[in-house]
Amino acid sequence: MKPKIGIFDFSGCEGCQLTVLSLEDELLDLLGAVEIVNFREAMTERSDDYAIAFVEGTITREGEVERLKGIRERAKILVALGSCAAIGGINCLKNFHNLEEVRHIVYGDKADYFETFAARPLKAVVPVDYAIYGCPIPKQEFLEVAKALLLAKKPNIPNYAVCVECKLAENICVFDKGMTCLGPVTRAGCRAICPTYGNKCEGCRGLVDQPNINSHKEVLRERGLTVEEVLAQFRMFGGCLEGIK
Repeated sequence: MKPKIGIFDFSGCEGCQLTVLSLEDELLDLLGAVEIVNFREAMTERSDDYAIAFVEGTITREGEVERLKGIRERAKILVALGSCAAIGGINCLKNFHNLEEVRHIVYGDKADYFETFAARPLKAVVPVDYAIYGCPIPKQEFLEVAKALLLAKKPNIPNYAVCVECKLAENICVFDKGMTCLGPVTRAGCRAICPTYGNKCEGCRGLVDQPNINSHKEVLRERGLTVEEVLAQFRMFGGCLEGIK
């Protein structure tokens, strides 16, 4: 019997689920090894019988808490899928504003129909076994994590800075181009895709363990950023992270 997996979503753009769907040939190989029993974006059938749950999105409403707890109770392994699920992601930007004002800006005169509370990652509500970081997740990393779990192995989640992958890609340092970057404190695993294509690292994969945040803030200030601009850079994706929020 194939292992059964479910893919679930909470508040988010669903870009990580689209990444899974865009695996194309690799997805067919995956379907040969597992049975997907719950994936709203791809199928109408539903089942609560699954061993592994991949969960995308941030928890932003009280009503989502019980649903997430139910998924946790049924799944032997729960994997946070993407930045929103793993670290809170861009949804946590609303936490720095008056939530009532945010609700009315988004929903206008229909605001009273929609509940909200401070955005939070999955791990703030239930235990999370593993996380695939990124906005969106890298295709290859999803496949590597899925393969490891099917083999009953611990997935290899990088815990070193994006700068390492940037060096391996032989990129010119973003700082040497007169730009600023969060690569020195951001978890690798994206193959430094943003700097490789001429952009700065925005920190979508969250922080490495024990990052030297204060030192990097000082580097950014030395490069001409104001305190507000430095905080804005860190809060883009990391507003729910300790040391930033």
